[in-house]
Amino acid sequence: MPTVDPLNLLLITSDQHRRSAAGCYGHPLAHTPNLDALAQRGVRFDTAYCNFPICVPSRASLATGRYAHELGVWDNAAPYTGQRPSWGHRLTEQGHGVTTIGKLHFRRPDDDTGFPDQRIPMHVKEGVGDLYGSLRPDVPRQRNYLNTAANPRVGDSEYMRYDAATTRQAIDWLATEAREHQAPWCLWVSYTLPHSPFVASAEDIARYPLEDMELPVNFRSPDWPHHPHIEYIREQRIQSPNEQLDETLIRRTIATYLAMCTYLDRQVGAVLAALTDQGLETSTRVIYTSDHGEMLGDHGMWGKNLMYEGASAVPFLMAGPDIAPGRVVPQPASLVDLFPTIADGVGASLAEADADLPGRSLWPAAKGDPLPERTIFGEYHASGCREAMYMLRDATHKYVHHVGDPPQLFDLTTDPNETRDLAAEPRAAPLLERFQGHLYAIVDPEAIDHAAKADQARRIQAGGGLAAITARGPIAGGTPAPNQFRDA
Repeated sequence: MPTVDPLNLLLITSDQHRRSAAGCYGHPLAHTPNLDALAQRGVRFDTAYCNFPICVPSRASLATGRYAHELGVWDNAAPYTGQRPSWGHRLTEQGHGVTTIGKLHFRRPDDDTGFPDQRIPMHVKEGVGDLYGSLRPDVPRQRNYLNTAANPRVGDSEYMRYDAATTRQAIDWLATEAREHQAPWCLWVSYTLPHSPFVASAEDIARYPLEDMELPVNFRSPDWPHHPHIEYIREQRIQSPNEQLDETLIRRTIATYLAMCTYLDRQVGAVLAALTDQGLETSTRVIYTSDHGEMLGDHGMWGKNLMYEGASAVPFLMAGPDIAPGRVVPQPASLVDLFPTIADGVGASLAEADADLPGRSLWPAAKGDPLPERTIFGEYHASGCREAMYMLRDATHKYVHHVGDPPQLFDLTTDPNETRDLAAEPRAAPLLERFQGHLYAIVDPEAIDHAAKADQARRIQAGGGLAAITARGPIAGGTPAPNQFRDA
């Protein structure tokens, strides 16, 4: 049964927006007035997470409400193809119009993913994606994340041009097509920023003086966490102790990232203004979130690919005419909640096949009903990861399970920066046992790790083999935007 009256839904997503990089989440410098205003007129989820901290698998979970291991989506070369129904399927089959504008990161536009009306879509490169990210565990060292972080610049990028076009098309859709639908519609506006490369305009960067930039958590190599799997990932994909960036360069990169968040915020603001200008604000609810975060130098790490807060935590805002302003939800939520939330919001029914979806509608929580006690799940099987990682997050603690290596345990109520791993402390044993029992109730960690590696090995062979993929390297600069937005 629906928990709210059916209304239109505007879903806005970004790429690689770490939760802390917004004024409404407490950042003292981030200039994000439009996201802040959205949070003020609606509800802010303070403990929201992606279910896989890398683009393609996260977006598969976002679309289907299912975990990546259920879909066989292990990395950025295993895109969603429609193998399980999406919320787009549920809405379209019940007469609700669904339009997407911008980045989807599925395989191809003609796959039956439940999103038949895709405007300027970005999908994985050449329908294959980044096979380099499928190589694990013994692969050549690759410093692409560090090289990207070391090259912030002033200027324009194809992602900025693409996002501006996404905004223009969204504004045009709201002006010319929104009223054509009889049943409540869903418009998904999907941006690429603040995904690297680190490029922003001089005007936006000028908002962030270098001397005001806080340095990352544990950014100096003596302070890096000494966990064997984390050290392996850092050494393989990011940096060694002798490859640290100097403080001035780190500050420039952070300033550029925040400037990219400001550019993104301006695009979001333009779409929300169009919603109001068209008189649709009173008949439309809004959700804003991101597919994953960005480490931004914390613990000596850049990019995503980890279960630390910088990579796995995401902003999550909801607003609407029936949502009281200024509410904060402290209980954990995740992107798999979007499937039941979107269906509930527009008045679409879930099918019998959806009975085992792990998420739940968040509209009751947005209206003031506390979420029940629950534990959020995440996983990672890609990009230089020697063995699988799994995350569980409850109201107070985060548990990270590393296949073949010791677990990690953080009390996020007293240690929000995850600087004190409690897993080796004797008093943590009962908590570790409880988390491990919960994990095995969801997934067999070793069996899924084995299945992922076997599938990746098959795709590596089909893609030309280890030597050929290693020679090509990772996709430089991330998945390219559609041709018309690329650099000349």
